[in-house]
Amino acid sequence: MRSQQVREIEVKLHVADLCAMRRTLARLGAKAHGRVFESNTLYDTSDSRLRKSGRLIRLRVETQTTARTTTCPTRAGASSRAVLTYKAPIAEPGKLRSTRRYKEREEIEVELANGANLGRILECLGMRPGFRYEKYRTKYTLKNLPGLVLDLDETPAGIFLELEGPRRQIDRAARLLGYTKSDYDCRSYWDLHQEFCQRHKISAPHMVFDT
Repeated sequence: MRSQQVREIEVKLHVADLCAMRRTLARLGAKAHGRVFESNTLYDTSDSRLRKSGRLIRLRVETQTTARTTTCPTRAGASSRAVLTYKAPIAEPGKLRSTRRYKEREEIEVELANGANLGRILECLGMRPGFRYEKYRTKYTLKNLPGLVLDLDETPAGIFLELEGPRRQIDRAARLLGYTKSDYDCRSYWDLHQEFCQRHKISAPHMVFDT
C-alpha cells in the first residue's frame, strides 16, 4: 500500500479533435506513460454530507489497455490497481478554493491491491456508492516542464486534457497547445456530465460508456 498527500492545482481543456491533440503532443515531445481504463465511484453518506461540504471520497480502479477504442477492457490477466482518493477544500471548510482560473484542493491518495474489498468496507462504515464515471486516460509529461502532468481523458461526455501542476507551468503548456486562460474549465466530471445530458436531452445517472 502506498499513500500520498499533495495540493492539487489543475484545469481542464476541451479537446475538439483527439487525433490532432495526439499529434500536437507528439510534436511538443510529450512522453506518453501508458493508457488506462478508469472506473470511478464516488462515496458519500446517506445525507450527502461530503458533497455539501465540497469534499469527496473516490474509489478508482485502473486497468492497463493498449487498444485505442471506447470499449471496456476485459482481457483476462490485465494488470490493474485501485486508488482511494480524498479531496477537500484548502481554504475555509465548506468552500472550494478555486481561483479565477485554477481549481485547487487538498488531495490524499492511497494505492491498494483490492478495490472490491475496499468498496465493501466503505459501505460497512455507512458510506454509499453514488455517481460513477468512466474514462480512458493517457498520461503525458514534458521534459521542459517537469512539475506538470498532462492527462488526456476520453470520456462518454467528450475529450478533455487535464493539466495539473504549478500555475506557471499550466499556463505555459496551455499556450504551447494553442489555448488561452479563457479556455480553462474548473468543473468536475459530474458537472460536465450533467451539462452533456442537458445539451443532448438524455437521462443518464452515471457517465459510463454503455449508456
